[in-house]
Amino acid sequence: MGGVAALAKAAGHRVTGSDRNVYPPMSTQLRALGIELMEGFGADQLSLRPDVIVVGNVMSRGMPVIEAMLDAGQRYTSGPQWLAEHVLAGRWVLAVAGTHGKTTTSSMLAHILEYAGLAPGFLIGGVPGNFDSSARLGGGTFFVIEADEYDTAFFDKRAKFVHYSPRTALLNNLEFDHADIYPDVAAIQRQFHHLLRIVPPSGRVIWNGADRNLAAVLGMGLWSQAETFMVGEDGDGLSARLCGEDYSVFEVVAGGAVQARVEWQLMGRHNVANALGAMVAARHAGVPLPVAARALAEFSGVKRRMQLRGSVRGVEVYDDFAHHPTAIATSIDGLRRRNRGERVLAVLEPRSNTMRMGVHGTALATALSGADEVWLYAPADIGWDVRAAMGTLASPLKVLDNIDVLAVQLATAARAGDRVLIMSNGGFGGLHEKLLARLGTAERPS
Repeated sequence: MGGVAALAKAAGHRVTGSDRNVYPPMSTQLRALGIELMEGFGADQLSLRPDVIVVGNVMSRGMPVIEAMLDAGQRYTSGPQWLAEHVLAGRWVLAVAGTHGKTTTSSMLAHILEYAGLAPGFLIGGVPGNFDSSARLGGGTFFVIEADEYDTAFFDKRAKFVHYSPRTALLNNLEFDHADIYPDVAAIQRQFHHLLRIVPPSGRVIWNGADRNLAAVLGMGLWSQAETFMVGEDGDGLSARLCGEDYSVFEVVAGGAVQARVEWQLMGRHNVANALGAMVAARHAGVPLPVAARALAEFSGVKRRMQLRGSVRGVEVYDDFAHHPTAIATSIDGLRRRNRGERVLAVLEPRSNTMRMGVHGTALATALSGADEVWLYAPADIGWDVRAAMGTLASPLKVLDNIDVLAVQLATAARAGDRVLIMSNGGFGGLHEKLLARLGTAERPS
């Protein structure tokens, strides 16, 4: 929604917005754009007499501003619908969907198109390092959008991405998530099927050929061109031949022949898959693979995706958005491969709706097993027994219900050479800054 606000501002509208606990980098971006933010969801916000209210999916019946909006008969729409009507109409939309990696892959794709001189517009759920904002209208035909399967609004329960009408649909992966709205994987697959139903026959569906859940989606119906990609295997489409243990170098192979070579600064097997998908999608828009490879060499990542927030007394503190067991495991693995011989301390806030429901509880122990130590923040209202779920975890575990205490104890336990990986899809109560500050004053363990 912050990106939608940025696009509306760029289009010449006066834009205001409301939320609770807005945190960087989005809060910083909105302030820089001159977008007025109001705390909370009070009915008094309607005194501004807006021409249209764009309703995010965090809003629900019973919130004062929503009840007042409905009573007053004011004009309202959803973020995805506003985008479809005012931004995406007439554009070549490249939509990036999947359980993991949407933000990073969308950022890669937008950067590749920019590098190739195509001046794309984009809307991304984070702030790409190669751009100064998460959204822009762009000056060309192409528009890259992070295509989320979460529902649209309290009055529209379709997945967001069905509003986007992509010509290029990139499907990274598909696993169970969003347990608050989907009962099982089959329900999510049905939404992906609905997305494929609106890709035109001249369009292209690009998908991870190693993902069985995606294969089942394509088996439900396909009316467009299709192309696959996969890591470490020779398939019908593009594949990646890994040349370095930390995934910093890989070759792009098609038909047994090397098409391009990528040397870059990212880590993790999952990011190689993200890059492959972005390269195939960019090729559909006319960018040759060698050009895409050169662009990726200059890709600087995304804020809050394995972002080094600081280093104090030899302890490096990383910020990562991982909040699903698969993403948690791959983030830990990537950091360990890049830093052989150093300890990895994993710190997790189970903040997403699915995590707070305990749906992934038993899978977390496996996902976190690659860390040398595990620190879990478990507030009193978490709703499930965190310690019991971690029963099979071999790594040392600490569970705390206070972020300030967590920062103090973590700073005391960390030693020179440690990599502290803080994972949350929220601000984590400012833990990163609190830890860095404490590291400068904490007594070191003997």
